[in-house]
Amino acid sequence: MIERRAAHLVREALHRQAAVALIGPRQVGKTTLALEIGDAADALYLDLEAGADRSKLADPALFLQAYEDRLVILDEIHRLPELFQELRGLIDQGRRRGKRTGRFLILGSASVDLLKQSGESLAGRIEYVEMHPFDVLEAVGSTQDMTRLWLRGGFPDSFLAASDAASTAFRRSFIRTYLERDVAQFGGRIPAETLERLWTMLAHNQGGLLNASKLAMGLSVSAPTVTGYIDLLVDLLLVRRLRPFHANIGKRLVKSPKVYVRDSGLVHTLLGIDDHNTLLGHPVVGASWEGFVIENLLAAAPPRTVASFYRTAAGAEIDLLLEIPGRKAPWAIEIKKGLTVTIGKGFHTACADLQPEKSFIVYSGEDRYPVSSDVEVIGLRQMSAELAALA
Repeated sequence: MIERRAAHLVREALHRQAAVALIGPRQVGKTTLALEIGDAADALYLDLEAGADRSKLADPALFLQAYEDRLVILDEIHRLPELFQELRGLIDQGRRRGKRTGRFLILGSASVDLLKQSGESLAGRIEYVEMHPFDVLEAVGSTQDMTRLWLRGGFPDSFLAASDAASTAFRRSFIRTYLERDVAQFGGRIPAETLERLWTMLAHNQGGLLNASKLAMGLSVSAPTVTGYIDLLVDLLLVRRLRPFHANIGKRLVKSPKVYVRDSGLVHTLLGIDDHNTLLGHPVVGASWEGFVIENLLAAAPPRTVASFYRTAAGAEIDLLLEIPGRKAPWAIEIKKGLTVTIGKGFHTACADLQPEKSFIVYSGEDRYPVSSDVEVIGLRQMSAELAALA
């Protein structure tokens, strides 16, 4: 079994705080990880999508008071949003009795929904851990593993499938489940077919600047409506909006965010790409690699790292800027697909503008070497390890 780094983060958080929220998209392995932690702690597990478990919480204070000395795992917490207020009272009661940490492990599949609910009721009583799909530090031991992770994405059932065909079938089912179930649950009256078309359009434009008006024309809806749909995909942890870096440097800067479908396997399934050879011949190959690198680096980066990109109207550009806590200046990262690396004028100009603390080119190879006095070429796994070591 692949060791998940999130398990260590959750255990540490439970020693510090009364409640810990483990958030991540569906099928990423949250329940499996929580049950492993729960088995070691003699925890009570409640699946709030199951009617029998929901009925136990008809009077949540009465029921949960009986388990004050045990960890309680609450899966799919959004099914009972009113529970957050009850948890606040139980945590405060426990603190008065000396039980300050390790009370509740809360699992949720939609970040903003969970953050809003818990932020209103559990301020100062909860810590958050985001669980990502498999990344290169967890799942990659060879070039073949890297290729498989990029092609299939990091959802465990997709990455570990017996064949590419089985992996593709999982991802198609995954997409259908979100469209038919979670959109209705979190997105109200959003038509599933319209959202699928938008999701596919975003995959075609992977890593492109967000142009809501252009997307709206293709969907025959308004630009604010498109923005709301993208908000939902971001909240469900399926899409990333990478903000532009802003600095007062006297340059005309791009102000629109870049948009990525977060899991590379979902990008490929939305575009009908089922194998590595097809991927290499597809126009999205470079953008797919760029998004794959960004997700892996952000999964490895220390908590509270701020990610952005830099682009000026004159063409100076840095694919990824990382503002890392405790570092005096950002790290600049250029992303290249392939084994031959050259530094473009735009990257040099951008680094001259921003004076990053460190500058890297992340490429498809594994060797690490300087390409100039202040820029290093580095493989994805090595770059991820470098960031993880800062945590």
